[in-house]
Amino acid sequence: MTDGPEWFAPKRYGMGASLPISWQGWLVVLAYTGLVLGAFFLFGERNPASFAVLIIATALLIVITSRTTKGGWRWRWGDRD
Repeated sequence: MTDGPEWFAPKRYGMGASLPISWQGWLVVLAYTGLVLGAFFLFGERNPASFAVLIIATALLIVITSRTTKGGWRWRWGDRD
């Protein structure tokens, strides 16, 4: 268990986060989706600025989910936790 906030559930198999388990997690996912879609609508899908927004937003999403996943980010083998 981590000492920080727990906004996302861990994946059952593999490494990473699954669905959000709190309203803060859902807010992060909603903000990510809105930011990426807004960039594509504002700049166009073939503009380098929209690609830059996508890369930066995805990197931020990975950092946030890795720090707020219940039990931390580690490799999981199903029910053998």
